[in-house]
Amino acid sequence: MQYKNGKEVFPPRLLNELQNYIQGELIYIPKKGDQRAGWGEMNGSRQLLSQRNEEIFQNYQEGWSFDELEQKYNLSVESIRKIIYKTRERKT
Repeated sequence: MQYKNGKEVFPPRLLNELQNYIQGELIYIPKKGDQRAGWGEMNGSRQLLSQRNEEIFQNYQEGWSFDELEQKYNLSVESIRKIIYKTRERKT
């Protein structure tokens, strides 16, 4: 999120109206509902997790045990199972 000066963004009449409610403080103006990005889409987190999960599934198919995957990815065995089962369902 980037800071912008209200003088540069709002028309003078709107700026004057906003100053009736708040002056000299930061205010967050959210995007419209249909313009919001999903979780992790802007910073790449979603893509990184997807790649990690695909790698976990590939390792499992190559014969890695749940315990080995747990150690490599620092996840619980239950989390590893969920990732593998969900990835398997998606691919079939």
